[in-house]
Amino acid sequence: MRDILGRITKWWEAGDTFGLATVVRTYRSAPRDPGAALAVSSAASATAGHEVVGSVSGGCVEGAVYELSLDVCQAGEPVLETYGVSDDDAFAVGLTCGGIIDIFVEPVDQARFPELGEIAAAVERGEPVAVATVIAGPGQAGARRVIWASETAQPGGWHSGASGTLGSARLDAAVDDDVRGMLAQGLTGIRRYGADGERRGDELSVFVNSFAPAPRMLVFGAIDFAAAVARVGKFLGYHVTVCDARKVFATASRFPDADEVVVEWPHRFLAAADVDARTVICVLTHDPKFDVPLLEVALRTPAGYIGAMGSRRTHDDRLARLREVGLTEAELTRLRSPIGLDLGARTPEETAVSIAAELIQLRWGGTGHPLTSTEGRIHHQFAG
Repeated sequence: MRDILGRITKWWEAGDTFGLATVVRTYRSAPRDPGAALAVSSAASATAGHEVVGSVSGGCVEGAVYELSLDVCQAGEPVLETYGVSDDDAFAVGLTCGGIIDIFVEPVDQARFPELGEIAAAVERGEPVAVATVIAGPGQAGARRVIWASETAQPGGWHSGASGTLGSARLDAAVDDDVRGMLAQGLTGIRRYGADGERRGDELSVFVNSFAPAPRMLVFGAIDFAAAVARVGKFLGYHVTVCDARKVFATASRFPDADEVVVEWPHRFLAAADVDARTVICVLTHDPKFDVPLLEVALRTPAGYIGAMGSRRTHDDRLARLREVGLTEAELTRLRSPIGLDLGARTPEETAVSIAAELIQLRWGGTGHPLTSTEGRIHHQFAG
């Protein structure tokens, strides 16, 4: 939904009604992940028909979802629909990849979703926010609650932390706790509860769509390889920072794809930076006076990925220096060095692709082997 939020907010601000279809659950080789969304405006022009934005399946079931979205707008009630391969009729609407997806389709307008504008503003500010929606349950489908990561200062006062209700105060409290944990990890998915919030129950299915800020990629070393890594990091959805102590090299013009370029000693910058389990740290300096104090800080942070460039000889020397400053073997095992997967990369762009490949492999748990030499499912579940 993040990808189409700008457009659907314009429809919402204009007072239009539209159908919002969201992938809430996938099985096997589904083409889109939970949270992917498609929206269909109920207002049709004489020449172009109903406007459509987004995608839920890469084209496999878009036509059927389009029609269902219009029906939902007309009826005014949400629908949870499952799409998959039909064994009885090979030409039935389904996914050619063999996967199965559950799609929740709901009518949206200012009356039904009064918080949409505030959500769009929060996403624009980079403020974590999540939408919890009951997608299945006795008489409660479509109930919605918006949860912020914590109480935050807003013009005119403090944000309350949550708005809307899923049906009861106990259910709201249980969902709020779980959602804030999901927001901290940037997770989107389904949680099940009893009718009054009991965590051992399963009468209610609640879909949580997390809008966490983009994960951070911290690139140290203002060299040509850093420019390529910043470019691919931005492409993968990271908020990219390039840092170097040398002012003449650390300039915005040399790193146009970075969100920010910082002139500072790398270890000092990192020691003051916000680092969490989604943060990626790429150390490209391969100079002991920069990378040893930097890695001493990095390996004691909760960063999910810490990689360092250099030859195997450089790596061995680096490990020896890091042991001398007191890092443990457990801490050193977190270091990915030489950085990237073995693709035979030589150029800065190829090296950036090898780093991106390693990040994707770690995120989804892939083998890194050619798909032609593997068996089983292609799309892995989230690994970390």
